[in-house]
Amino acid sequence: MMKRAVLAWGLALMIAAGPGLAASADGEATYDLLFRDGTLDGVDRDRALIYRREVTNTLKPEAAMRDTGEISLRIEQADMEMAQLGFRRDGKHRAMGSFPASVGNPMIMVFYESVVRDMAETAGGSQFYIRNRVKESLIQPTEVEAGTATVDGAEIEIQTIRLNPFEGDPNADRMMGFGALELSVTMSHSVPGWYVSLVAEAPAPDGDGLIYRSSMTFEGMEPVQ
Repeated sequence: MMKRAVLAWGLALMIAAGPGLAASADGEATYDLLFRDGTLDGVDRDRALIYRREVTNTLKPEAAMRDTGEISLRIEQADMEMAQLGFRRDGKHRAMGSFPASVGNPMIMVFYESVVRDMAETAGGSQFYIRNRVKESLIQPTEVEAGTATVDGAEIEIQTIRLNPFEGDPNADRMMGFGALELSVTMSHSVPGWYVSLVAEAPAPDGDGLIYRSSMTFEGMEPVQ
């Protein structure tokens, strides 16, 4: 693995003591915050953003092992600047796709699509149906939780949005626990690429822990080679 010129964000993310402030956002404001434009504009083109993906899945542990690893994002100039994503695990690398850098950080799309795929693979059901419910949740009015987090010893301001795409869904009881899925996205102007962490959790139907958890957490930056 390449040695990191780590900002050493070392993301032991700690939400500061005390309740965070919450402000309501309408559906359009929620979407604009989650899919914020220009989040890659200030990123050093000689550095790659590194995210750690950790997955636990009690129903499909082999899938969780397969999908746990690191995601790198580097920006390359072709006819236009493109964000190139790659996944690496156990010394192996594979390309994940290419996205226009001007649109913003594609990690938000990678996160939601990976959750859709994981849920369909684990609980069954139509990816089309699951994806549509997730998309609908992205434009629903919600609360934006303001707070602070400690990242590599520095306190930064954060915003968190939580979504429950299958709340009230008539098929929720047949989703093997995924009917209670919660998606949370934590963002900060102080973190390159905007996203501090993207987390999906589904509790066990008996209330004993989680059957599924997927997290993508910003780790730092490293030189592009």
